[in-house]
Amino acid sequence: MLQQSTYRILGVCLHQILIPTKRAELLKGKELAASVRKRLGCRIEVKDENELVIDGDALEEYNARVVMQAFARGFDFDTACKLLSDERFFESIDMKQLFKNEEQIKRIKARVIGTDGKTKTYIQSVSGADLAVYGDTVSMIGTVDEIKVAKAALEVLLEGGTHKKAYAIMEKARRRLKEGR
Repeated sequence: MLQQSTYRILGVCLHQILIPTKRAELLKGKELAASVRKRLGCRIEVKDENELVIDGDALEEYNARVVMQAFARGFDFDTACKLLSDERFFESIDMKQLFKNEEQIKRIKARVIGTDGKTKTYIQSVSGADLAVYGDTVSMIGTVDEIKVAKAALEVLLEGGTHKKAYAIMEKARRRLKEGR
């Protein structure tokens, strides 16, 4: 789970986010770090193994926190930057809150991803949302409607329903949204 805190030093507001160490290591690369600074318009520094310190004006810091939260949940940086649009949102399902043991989580993650990633790819293509399965979470980036459609399928899979049922419910939700119901 991500932890966030805010603190002030000499009137400057800094935000701290703890992210998975593997994701923080990716930000230490010079090319990605430069891209992050350029696109988000603020300074992001990796401290210790997994602490990000974000420094910039209030709006830039807010946008950077949202993008870095999505990056921490497994999205590549370009996909996470879709959240800079006012029409794109981020939602994450923490499977640790739904399932009691790691074996159940591992099984559900496999169901969401599918053989050779086919289930995840199909959900993305029908819903239009981007999905990431990372750690104990399944996360989505998309418009409100895209997330609703993807979530319809994910809920069926998380509850143990068949892929066929998940696809049917998702496709029905997509049709309803297109028809304006």
